[in-house]
Amino acid sequence: MNSKEVVILSGRANPELSKRIADYLGLELGKVKITEFADGETFVKVEESIRGSDVFIIQPTCHPANNNLMELLILIDAVKRASADRI
Repeated sequence: MNSKEVVILSGRANPELSKRIADYLGLELGKVKITEFADGETFVKVEESIRGSDVFIIQPTCHPANNNLMELLILIDAVKRASADRI
């Protein structure tokens, strides 16, 4: 498996952890835009092609656990819709 087939995406709960993991593996973090609307709804857009890639999402569910867990689930949905091979 070459590095182009592996993508690491980060949620907003701990971006430094995600960066450190990517650096350790010699990879760059994938581009993802996470927006929260005024009504509290979270929107996630994967800003690069991940079709056919193996995607790892780094998103701890620390406080606030409910918000971070929902963000993780929305990230998983966005990655699945972007045709990742494995999540």
